[in-house]
Amino acid sequence: MLGLMQNWPLLCHRIIDHAAAIHGQQEVVTRSVEGPIHRTTYAAIRGNALKVGQQLDRHGIKIGDRVATIAWNTWRHLEAWYGIMGIGAVCHTVNPRLFPDQIVWIVNHAQDRIMMTDLTFVPLLEKIADKMPSVERYIVFTDRAHMPQTTLKNAIAYEDWIAEADGDFRWKEFDENTAAAMCYTSGTTGDPKGVLYSHRSNVLHAMMANNPDALGTRAKDTMLPVVPLFHANSWGIAFSAPSMGTKLVMPGPKLDGASVYELLSTEKVTYSAGVPTVWLMLLQYMATEKKTLPDLKVVVCGGSAMPRSMIKAFMDMGVEPRHAWGMTEMSPLGTVGALKPPFANLTGEAALDVLQTQGYPPFGVQMKITDDAGKPQPWDAKTFGRLKVSGPSISKAYYRLDANILDEDGFFDTGDVATMDPYGYMRITDRSKDVIKSGGEWISSIDLENLAVGHPKVLEAAVIGVQHPKWDERPLLIVQLKPDQQATREDILQYMDGKIAKWWMPDDVQFVDSIPHTATGKILKIALREQFKDYRFPTAAA
Repeated sequence: MLGLMQNWPLLCHRIIDHAAAIHGQQEVVTRSVEGPIHRTTYAAIRGNALKVGQQLDRHGIKIGDRVATIAWNTWRHLEAWYGIMGIGAVCHTVNPRLFPDQIVWIVNHAQDRIMMTDLTFVPLLEKIADKMPSVERYIVFTDRAHMPQTTLKNAIAYEDWIAEADGDFRWKEFDENTAAAMCYTSGTTGDPKGVLYSHRSNVLHAMMANNPDALGTRAKDTMLPVVPLFHANSWGIAFSAPSMGTKLVMPGPKLDGASVYELLSTEKVTYSAGVPTVWLMLLQYMATEKKTLPDLKVVVCGGSAMPRSMIKAFMDMGVEPRHAWGMTEMSPLGTVGALKPPFANLTGEAALDVLQTQGYPPFGVQMKITDDAGKPQPWDAKTFGRLKVSGPSISKAYYRLDANILDEDGFFDTGDVATMDPYGYMRITDRSKDVIKSGGEWISSIDLENLAVGHPKVLEAAVIGVQHPKWDERPLLIVQLKPDQQATREDILQYMDGKIAKWWMPDDVQFVDSIPHTATGKILKIALREQFKDYRFPTAAA
């Protein structure tokens, strides 16, 4: 027997329809690429999104066709998102921080027909456009006054382009499992892989994100997504915030500490989300300028591990820090680190111990940890295992790649090594390829990095395993000091001594001017391994 409920497809454009109808005058504020602060509303965004859909339909864009964006977080980008998805086309967000050859590979693999971009990236695209033959036209997110002379094919200013439409247009009708958006993994090992989200998966993910212990904003909140729209749907915020009528503040291209602080302060932002490097710049600016943020309530941090010192800095400000973890393949929300009973009343170091985990999964994400043979491991907060996940917003395959990526129970292997505790809190201890195997035991490079970053003179730290004749591998700590600071190997090791097991202690410390990162802001350990491929420990002969 089936239920007698309406068949109401979960479609992404229903979110902007709801936002316009119920929260139509709620503001969306942007630091524009051209410079000035721009203000619009959800009602106006929906109106322009309909014009985007109307124009794409006139250009012959059909259900399933890919339309690429290379752009910052702005109101125009948001309008384009909903316009593309509303006609059943696929919004392909391309990360502009990738190498040009990677962008070419991704666009060609996706067979994008139209490219929508910001002024910032016009010079980049002009250099590679002839290598992307599938792209029929370029739409630049600007107005006629700021539109540059360009060699891009059929280029037009966005405002002129949508002015050709009257907005008298209806969204297309299609199944909720229709593809809605596409994002490629950063491809640090091998070619990038295309993750293809459906309308259903995006809407369900937005509902998961709106859990009060996750992103959980309300209509009276203001959200600043520092995380870009090209990073796995901006962690779903472009869907979750409008669905709740939350005021959005879009940072545009300026993500330095002073610029982010200005928006947080002037717009009275209550929630924000971004990667650790952004929060590091913000905290440094605030400390130097002696600034405060009395309206800020919650900061969500993901992309890489949030150092304990950073968590404490936000707590000391009266801001609730929430560690988050996820993947492009997961839409991307996997866990968020709110304090639940019996930890809700913890303070000081005890609270930090819990908040430094990656948190627990919301309803809609199942997790397990297994050994290399696939045997489930206990949730005892001690036993490491391969982290595997399952849920309605998690990939079952990659675009145009004929390979099974699920285990026999339908779980996706994340490539992370983690522990789980009896309360469901997950702690990433490493990527499976980064874990250090010393004397038959595993050492977490992430734990060592987080500890080293707590040293007051350390800006960033990375740990890699280096071959050792006796122990197989031993940890090498690579440190980038803060500007104008000095420290010795002994200073760093003395600071770490007593805070970890003796056998986890790095065998040596090497200082570098900078630590390389991937296009998504994660430490690029493959480059560090290459840089230190000829390194030998002083103790290697022991």
